[in-house]
Amino acid sequence: MSNKPPVQDDSDAKMKVGRPARAAAGLHGLTESLPQALSAMGPVRSAKTLLAMNQKDGFDCMSCAWPDPPHRKTAEFCENGAKAVTWEAGLLTVPREFWEANSVSSMRERSEYWLGQQGRLVDPVYKPAGSDHYQPISWDNAFRLVAGELNALDSPNEAAFYTSGRTSNETAFQYQLFARAFGTNNLPDCSNMCHESTGLAMGETIGVGKSAISYEDFAKSDLIIIMGQNPGTCHPRMLTALEEAKLAGAQIVAVNPLPEAGLINFRNPQKPRGLVGKGTDLADQFLQIRLAGDMALVQALAKRVLAAEDAAPGAVLDHAFLEESCQGLEEYRAHIANLDDAEVLAATGLRTAEIDELADRYLKADKVIVTWAMGLTQHKKAVPTIKEIVNLLLLRGNIGKPGAGPSPIRGHSNVQGDRTMGIWEQMPPVFLDALGKEFNFDPPRENGFDAVQSIRAMRDGKLKVLFAMGGNLVSAISDTAVAEEAMQKMKLTVQVSTKLNRSHAFTGEKALILPTMGRTEIDRQASGEQFVTVEDTVCAVHASHGKVEPVGTNLLSEMAIVSRLARAVLGRDHPIDWAGFEADYDTIREHIGHVCKGCEDYNAKVRRPGGFVLPHPPRDSRTFPTPSGKAIFTVSELETVEVPKGRLLLQSVRAHDQFNTTMYTLNDRYRGVKKGRHVLFVNPADLAELGIADGSYVDIHSESPDGIDRVLRQQRIIGYPTARGCVAAYFPEANVLVSLDATAEGSNTPVSKSVVVRLEKASVPAYAMGS
Repeated sequence: MSNKPPVQDDSDAKMKVGRPARAAAGLHGLTESLPQALSAMGPVRSAKTLLAMNQKDGFDCMSCAWPDPPHRKTAEFCENGAKAVTWEAGLLTVPREFWEANSVSSMRERSEYWLGQQGRLVDPVYKPAGSDHYQPISWDNAFRLVAGELNALDSPNEAAFYTSGRTSNETAFQYQLFARAFGTNNLPDCSNMCHESTGLAMGETIGVGKSAISYEDFAKSDLIIIMGQNPGTCHPRMLTALEEAKLAGAQIVAVNPLPEAGLINFRNPQKPRGLVGKGTDLADQFLQIRLAGDMALVQALAKRVLAAEDAAPGAVLDHAFLEESCQGLEEYRAHIANLDDAEVLAATGLRTAEIDELADRYLKADKVIVTWAMGLTQHKKAVPTIKEIVNLLLLRGNIGKPGAGPSPIRGHSNVQGDRTMGIWEQMPPVFLDALGKEFNFDPPRENGFDAVQSIRAMRDGKLKVLFAMGGNLVSAISDTAVAEEAMQKMKLTVQVSTKLNRSHAFTGEKALILPTMGRTEIDRQASGEQFVTVEDTVCAVHASHGKVEPVGTNLLSEMAIVSRLARAVLGRDHPIDWAGFEADYDTIREHIGHVCKGCEDYNAKVRRPGGFVLPHPPRDSRTFPTPSGKAIFTVSELETVEVPKGRLLLQSVRAHDQFNTTMYTLNDRYRGVKKGRHVLFVNPADLAELGIADGSYVDIHSESPDGIDRVLRQQRIIGYPTARGCVAAYFPEANVLVSLDATAEGSNTPVSKSVVVRLEKASVPAYAMGS
């Protein structure tokens, strides 16, 4: 095992570019992940963690929210799950000498990759006002300092409490309870930047903003349409479910600007065919859509479905379902009849025959799932796009029956559970009423700040304290330069973290880093060993038990941190039993059962093998908790993004060896990139039109209405089979190009998938002169 940070040049000096892969997983997945685990954790710790991951008595993987199958394999993890565990449970720790040797200013010059490779944080540290260094601090003094700053505010609304999707249900519930007991609804979270558009669109149309299918529905489906999603990198275990569906007879259609290896061919490492054979071809059809063209495509499909009904009245639509359970069909039908076919082709970049083929598949399928991720949610028209998916599914009754329904796929392990537990800046009155009744106080009712609004409020002097429960807000949010500057205007920033990231380098006048235990680690409190719970992307709630000893003796669990924070801020005589929550997590679960809808008898339910599934009326009984009690067809005007000649439309993507802002290595095996991240993927035909050579270096500038020149410099061009008129860059580096004011209508999610950009030739980096 290594006890020193890896030495790897992260300047792209040794970058190599090869051909993109045509298959995912297979033997490469094992040879890439297992040696890393053994090197970082050793054989015993590796076995204890990897074999317990996603098991009924083990811990939940932190790298995505993909659900666990009913019958689990011995190795119920994927390549990136193994890398996530290695990243968290490795034995390398940050020594106290690090803080003397590395100033905050010098950390700003380091890459996200370098910071994360320094090891686990094991001691709380404090940066005093006027200092450029963190220094060790005791836990008691850290909480005392936070309490002093929070209690000195003119209003509780001058503080914001951010939450990452890795936070457990128990911590999330206690955290939002503390924020509201303190007096604010400023509870931004990572969902604001990913599936907020989904929650709003589905909430307004079917009454529930979560996936309306179960894991088993994939294998029961006739047709699965995958839109704006890369399962092979972002949730690789989904490929197993897609393979099961394919072998059961389902057709699979991929809709995406980039061809993704996992949707071309899957080599299941659990099967001999996947290790040494040909694997399974997944996508029967690939529609290489232009960015922001999804809404036009779905409307075009609906137009064809309605035309088929006109040609054969009563034979196409699910009339009984539509009459009994839906409203607004006639208005929708009249609107879609006027859809401009030429505008659809221009917006999508597709051929009429391709759209006809998909429509034919849809019409022949009795059970259809449409699944999507951030490729759909991060556009200006994201909310109406997802509403159009609901419209399409409603037409033929593809909701509330086995093998059918809308299925947003969450990319963060418990972001959905956080929302169930009350982490939201605009929780409905029914939740706040139940919370107030349970704890005998009046929660604040005014909506708080979401993530984008929080950065604006920091910039404008409306916030003075930020407390972040996990995450890396500076890197994850749009308009990086604005976020960095805004953070430095704060009086105090506090980060609860397992490892270093760039949010630790852009701080308020005072700053704290509070190290916390990871999900892999055994959590011992006064009443004994504890477990926590999480909710996956299909509303299943289950327990997560740590399996290995913590890497440091001075670590606190997230539950302990929030409990002690609350006691320090609100006083030890506060009527809520914060100390009891820390001592025994069953105590907080009893309250969850009384407050959170669907969580009644929570302690008993989560102790069942495999946990339990939260109620979902549209899925369970074809009932819709909307104001009218019916599913709602919506009318949305098609609006395409205008891209001037000589410009491209940008999307940000993850590399394969990456989870959100965390980089496990600098490689992207499936796209053929090794040891580099400063790249742009552009169609060779677009490069020819622009007069830019493959392998050359460019600066990429975004063009937004505010006229500010946002630029990402010295990016290497890679000729790549992406959709014409589009360019892809890595997240979070590309966030610098996204204006803070460029957000989706209604959801306020950053529009990281539809930014108009121009490419300008750049000076070649010195390290590339001889390459």
